Amino acid sequence: MEKQKKAFYEKLEKKGISRRDFMRYCTFLTATMGLSTSFIPKIAEVFAAPRQRPPVIWLHFAECTGCSEGLLRSTYPYPDDLILDILSIEYHETIMAAAGQQAEANLHDAVKKYNGKFICVVEGAIATKYDGAYGKIGDRTFLEIAKDVCPKSAAVICIGTCSSYGGVQAAKPNPGGYKGVGDALGIKTVNIPGCPPNPVNFVGTVVNYLLLGKLPALDELGRPLFAYGKTIHDQCPRRSHFEDGDFVTEFGSKEAAMGYCLYKMGCKG
Repeated sequence: MEKQKKAFYEKLEKKGISRRDFMRYCTFLTATMGLSTSFIPKIAEVFAAPRQRPPVIWLHFAECTGCSEGLLRSTYPYPDDLILDILSIEYHETIMAAAGQQAEANLHDAVKKYNGKFICVVEGAIATKYDGAYGKIGDRTFLEIAKDVCPKSAAVICIGTCSSYGGVQAAKPNPGGYKGVGDALGIKTVNIPGCPPNPVNFVGTVVNYLLLGKLPALDELGRPLFAYGKTIHDQCPRRSHFEDGDFVTEFGSKEAAMGYCLYKMGCKG
């Protein structure tokens, strides 16, 4: 394990990240997850010397791949660390080399090999009308694939607003009957909404699973409480202006320059 840690920190240094910077990130992640400072070295160990690499099957449905792009462009953990050292990505259409029938075979083999043990990450909404005919991969609909794969996983994590609640595909008139994964399948999912979501919210969810052996506590919408338990409004520096009734009614105005509340300009807090 010590050799593994040493190699990890040497790799960080080659990328221009000092051990101090890494520990700052772990401290930030610990605070984001709502854990005590005693967990900082434990979270550092999850990255530096992971004891397990949970298999992950990442499904793409109706989406723009922005959620994957956001995660793959994150500063830390770097994509190669996440893919090669922290998680075992068994299937991800965007980054895997296989295509066509080979890709379909890889998905089938991964589900069979890790039945009941893998984390299923879903990106994109699912078409439900006309037996899901509005969305297909190969000869199967999104709905068929989801019904086959998701129930066999240890947990389903929906990354992005589309897989969480339907997203832009579910906007009226919604001829394809697009829905979030939980609604489409009638199952419990961990929802990490956003377009795209903050990568920290996804990484925090995964670290919670690796560190504590379980997924984080969720709110009534299936979102991790550590990330979505409070609104921006709760800690907004403009909050006092909201309480005093001082609002911005026009961008570029004197009120805007004075930092008044943006509620009347569309801010939902």
